[in-house]
Amino acid sequence: MHIYAIGDIHGHLDLLERAHELIAADSARHGAAQVVHVGDLVDRGANSRGVIDWLMAGAARGEDWVVLKGNHDRMFSLFMCAEPAHDPGLRADLGYLHPRIGGASTLASYGVRAAADRPVAAVHADARAAVPAAHLDWLAMRPALHRLDTRVFVHAGIRPGIAFDEQTETDLIWIREPFLMDPSSHGALIVHGHTALEAARHYGNRLNIDSGAAYGGPLSAVAIEEDGTAFLLTHTGRVPLPPTP
Repeated sequence: MHIYAIGDIHGHLDLLERAHELIAADSARHGAAQVVHVGDLVDRGANSRGVIDWLMAGAARGEDWVVLKGNHDRMFSLFMCAEPAHDPGLRADLGYLHPRIGGASTLASYGVRAAADRPVAAVHADARAAVPAAHLDWLAMRPALHRLDTRVFVHAGIRPGIAFDEQTETDLIWIREPFLMDPSSHGALIVHGHTALEAARHYGNRLNIDSGAAYGGPLSAVAIEEDGTAFLLTHTGRVPLPPTP
């Protein structure tokens, strides 16, 4: 049985809609299947609010979609607390409104101006008034890991040597090393995003599907068979993603 996955969206509703169009076309040829979104729904792109609305509407329709939590999703949630909280995975010298994070773009999609000349307290107060509680409740309920037999989906990766049910949320949404440099089997194919590449890549023990939509790149949609065989979905059909070292 195959399953579909979509990489880091980062507020690009247009790319998300196109990815689902590719999945619909592939489903017509190969059969319908569950769709997993590996997180980072928000930040950097222009329409984070639209992405959340669109995914929530799909869930309400009963679509067989799984939406995982990414580190940017949790940073947004923590900023929106009654007292803004700093994500433990984020460097101490950075905050949600730092230009490198892209939180200002997310708030702008809700009509909140988060320019550098505005105090953080004022931006936070406006955001608390503008962001629907339903969006925050929905983000808070996003899981950090999804498993389907031989395939495990997370945002960033796993900590090698730790059982899947003992992984911490912070590792699942933030980790890079030692995960990225570990060539050993994890007991399942780990499908993840978080570390942007120019194109989706299969490493044998893991499949990175973050193709840099946050930085002007494409949003990858892939089909993954039970044996770990993976295909990038394109307008001309499936393109194999063979494992490479």
